[in-house]
Amino acid sequence: MDHETLRQDGIGSPDELDRLWTPHRMAYIRGENKPTDGSAGECPFCRVPRLGDAEGLVVHRGELAFVLLNLYPYAPGHLMVCPYRHLGDYTETTDEEAAEIADLTRAAMRTVRATSAAGGFNIGMNQGHIAGAGIAAHLHQHVVPRWPGDQNFMPIIGRTKTLPELLGETRDLLAGAWQQ
Repeated sequence: MDHETLRQDGIGSPDELDRLWTPHRMAYIRGENKPTDGSAGECPFCRVPRLGDAEGLVVHRGELAFVLLNLYPYAPGHLMVCPYRHLGDYTETTDEEAAEIADLTRAAMRTVRATSAAGGFNIGMNQGHIAGAGIAAHLHQHVVPRWPGDQNFMPIIGRTKTLPELLGETRDLLAGAWQQ
């Protein structure tokens, strides 16, 4: 196809590149499902434990915290560990909550390694809106699996992110393989 016949309205200059559309990301960009305030009544991390595991993308439930798939993942298998209690700052956790969050994070890593051979992980908490927390009112630790060459060129050159399976399928795989 020559440049004269190539027409791609609305996406910038014609460049002969294919596009991988990720319309599901628009929900995140537009702030859909984002709480209107910091109250427990508006918090998705307070609502999810009341849902069924598959519906809430819950992989494992502990005594003080639970593990769920990120609805807007950075990478396949992107998990979050959340305390049930509605609190926004890590320093507000009890010793028992902090210990269970740590234990569930380790178990999440083991489970993802066993099911998908992740080569590494990005683990962390964004504390406060200024630090990048999308939902700052409820503490959550990200467990993001990584593989050699996984997402390195796609966001930079391809200007997109890829997910190889549906979130429900990933949840079923991880929940079925969870080891305590």
